[in-house]
Amino acid sequence: MRKDSDMRRNLIGLVLVAAVAGCATPGADTADRGLQSVNQPGLARSMYVVDLAAPGGFVAPAELARLDSWFQGLGLGYGDSIYVDGGYAEPARSQVAEIAGRYGLMVNAAAPVTAGAVAPDMVRVVVSRTRAQVPGCPNWATPSQPNFENRSMSNFGCAVNSNLAAMVANPEDLFHGREGGAVGDAATAAKAVESYRRAAPSGEQGLQDISTRKEEE
Repeated sequence: MRKDSDMRRNLIGLVLVAAVAGCATPGADTADRGLQSVNQPGLARSMYVVDLAAPGGFVAPAELARLDSWFQGLGLGYGDSIYVDGGYAEPARSQVAEIAGRYGLMVNAAAPVTAGAVAPDMVRVVVSRTRAQVPGCPNWATPSQPNFENRSMSNFGCAVNSNLAAMVANPEDLFHGREGGAVGDAATAAKAVESYRRAAPSGEQGLQDISTRKEEE
């Protein structure tokens, strides 16, 4: 009888193991079986270029006015990167930087590669713009039930990550941290600590006499 009981117990254990194993699909993608959503933001980069006449590296005022109008048309703002390319890029960079400064931006070095060569006596101003978006969202391709493999819904993460991608000022901040400046200001870093230490304790004046009874008029 004992042997039969042990065999029965082992058989039940094998049946349970087989049932649990049958719930998993061999070789299936398991990226959507955790708390991390598979719908993550991605970066789309766009390049805008304009060529300006700059004989000898000097950009005429009329060309600078055209550059300013071009910046306005692009809606230039925080998160955009500006470069100057061409044989006279170095002497013309300061003039372009003056226009870019009106938009709160600086001109970066090492311009990216763009299509077509820069003509002689010309400089090319390049604006690089990144945009964050969550591809494929909204995604209701997979029904919520049945869900035998305990996967997250196909639309999981679309709303939160799409809103985050739309609100971030500089989309590249979603993917890598920002490098610190070469110069640090210790006084600025310690300002909050000093303000906290100089503040008088909240209980220095004693406890307030507060009554819950309505005062008689």
